Amino acid sequence: LFVVCCSVSAMPWCASDKSTAVRSAQHEIKVVNKKPLLKPFSTNHTQCVNTTYAGGVERSKVPQKYVPWKKSFKAYDPVEYTSDSVEKGPVWADQQSLLRKMKFNKDKDNGVKRKSFMGKYKVNATSGMPLNPIGRTGMTGRGLLGRFGPNFAADPIVTRWKRDGEGNKLKDGSGTDILEVLLVTRKDNGEKAIPGGMVNKGEHVSATLKREFGEETLNSLEMTEEERADISKSLDETFQNGTLIYQGYVDDPRNTDNAWMETTAMLFHDDDGSVFSSFRFVAGDDATGVEWIAINADMNLYANHEDFVFAVYKHLLGKTINKKN
Repeated sequence: LFVVCCSVSAMPWCASDKSTAVRSAQHEIKVVNKKPLLKPFSTNHTQCVNTTYAGGVERSKVPQKYVPWKKSFKAYDPVEYTSDSVEKGPVWADQQSLLRKMKFNKDKDNGVKRKSFMGKYKVNATSGMPLNPIGRTGMTGRGLLGRFGPNFAADPIVTRWKRDGEGNKLKDGSGTDILEVLLVTRKDNGEKAIPGGMVNKGEHVSATLKREFGEETLNSLEMTEEERADISKSLDETFQNGTLIYQGYVDDPRNTDNAWMETTAMLFHDDDGSVFSSFRFVAGDDATGVEWIAINADMNLYANHEDFVFAVYKHLLGKTINKKN
């Protein structure tokens, strides 16, 4: 079993259209389970409320009890913010002038998926902007996100058993096999994360999983066309089957009242240690480091990545890790 997690891990702060990336779209990943192991998160915000947004913009304060839209909050006065990089209208961002024409809650809108994993979300009749399905964030606009409504990412969760020089599995103090996960260090904030990224317009999530893995852990963007073709072929062979860990909303620090992150996290587990032994991991694109790390209760990962990794641990070992605050 090989697991890849599509999440909000090492994605850039702003989405981008990387046309020179590894192209692995021709082979879709076969999902071995019908339903994700984790149910969509629907709890209050923590990372995207009462925090300073990237670039120093302060969100308006929102007490936790007033995060849900159903709770009346007449004093709510969110700050409006959309970054200059988004307002310039790059290919990965919506055009503000077309807001009223956007088909929110639809699976396809001129090649853009606007249907949420969380079900139907509301659209403000006055502003014409969609409303965050979880609730208030203290900020309107899009911040650093390109799309109004859901912005989709994919995160491959790659794991293996820790082994000694002779290939024998190593165990921790309780006698449990040590499970390692491949993580990157984000360039923007130095946090450890799953090597995932944004789903480009019209791109299948299978392609995103392989492309982002190649860019962040194999530095494929710096390769020649011939080298990228070889990597693409290797990733197609490696990422054939995956276990769906999660599909849904992510408590991401980039979220606003009108734009938010959703992800698909998929697991790729190297059970006998042979699958990734031939890969030479080199951090690239939005990552400054890449390494195998033993899954443990002290992990402090980006966004909801700990939840994904701990779910993988329980899935493979049948034991629960209690997240430390």
